[in-house]
Amino acid sequence: MLITTALAALANNAYKASDLLATTQFFGSQTGRIVVLKYGSALVFLLTSFLCSSIAISYLVDANFLINASGEFLSRGHTKRVLERGFLMGVVGSRMLCISLPLLLWLIGPVFVLISSLVMVWILYGLDYATKLHGLTVSTKSIVIDESK
Repeated sequence: MLITTALAALANNAYKASDLLATTQFFGSQTGRIVVLKYGSALVFLLTSFLCSSIAISYLVDANFLINASGEFLSRGHTKRVLERGFLMGVVGSRMLCISLPLLLWLIGPVFVLISSLVMVWILYGLDYATKLHGLTVSTKSIVIDESK
């Protein structure tokens, strides 16, 4: 929320400060409308990230209560759905935060967007496919647990 407030303050002064950055093409287009578009797009992604992360915390707290509550009125299916929704919203919130980083660097210039986007793709690939990057192998054999004892 602090970042969005700072972005709003900067967007308010964007028309006055855009003349300082317009001296070189390294910073890209710095006209008033483009600067407000840059601030606005970063703001939307940051607020979406905050909203999804807040909802994820709410779902996970609710799932924690459902897991720890005892009683016959609770179904495992509902608890599982609440827990899965919480993790899904957490993933969406973190991905929105990752997308907002190149948009924040877009304020500086297009070169930083390219570099940060390439680094972000590499990092997200490492998070999604950790077994291939870190040399881990996944066994396809299933483990059978004998509960008859």
